[in-house]
Amino acid sequence: MRRLFPLPAPPVPAPDLDGSGAAAPDPTDREWTLDELAEAYAYPAADDPARSGRPGWLRANMVSSLDGAAHHDGRSQPLSGAADMRIFGVLRGLADAVVVGAETVRQEGYRPGRAREAFAARRAAAGQGPAPAIAVVTAGLGLDFTLPLFTEPLVPTVVLTGAAAPADRVAEARAAGAEVLFAGEGLGVDPARVAGVLAGRGHHRLLTEGGPRLLGQLAAADALDEMCLSLAPVVALGDAARIMNGPAVAVPERFTLASVLEEAGFLFTRYRRS
Repeated sequence: MRRLFPLPAPPVPAPDLDGSGAAAPDPTDREWTLDELAEAYAYPAADDPARSGRPGWLRANMVSSLDGAAHHDGRSQPLSGAADMRIFGVLRGLADAVVVGAETVRQEGYRPGRAREAFAARRAAAGQGPAPAIAVVTAGLGLDFTLPLFTEPLVPTVVLTGAAAPADRVAEARAAGAEVLFAGEGLGVDPARVAGVLAGRGHHRLLTEGGPRLLGQLAAADALDEMCLSLAPVVALGDAARIMNGPAVAVPERFTLASVLEEAGFLFTRYRRS
């Protein structure tokens, strides 16, 4: 892996010991450690001006093919790669909670967040639990509450729904051990309230993994603070959705490029709200 932006300092040329004139390998093109990736993707500090007036920091992590597909045959894994999965794990290791739509939970077979020894000390120092909570956004609570996501989490799974959600399903979710939080007055969730409701439970470092419909709703509600987009060197074709599929906005919101990493043809970009 190598950093393409911000531009690194020029490498120091290695001595031409064998007289071949061949260029020395770039010392920055190597596999980064988890600690290095964690530093590169650290959440902004609480006093960072970018967080002014925001209840927390909501970043998204998505992968896209070269032709804009968010998945292949209904799943994102075929677009991913080894470096993408390392970054995926690091972003989870840094988050208080992972916000995800119910359909993505069903399609991707979501399981509870797991504790990883590599992040234990970092999480303890930040006052975090052993693993991120999974926060599922749903209107009708059409979820299987017998799955490990609800029966075996290290920290209780959160169900985010509206105050008018079916009472019997809310009761069933709570009986399964889920923490049900209301983030809307109607049947579904008001995306503008997601970060504030989770912050009220101590979850300030938020990560969303979509899917495209939820991510589009969050972006349209001006709730998205950061976009981590992996661009895969593949063409998927088909009719897969874009990484965001939401209501139109009057004026496109501009984000600022924060960093670009590259490995094996994948580009790992990070954009912050302007």
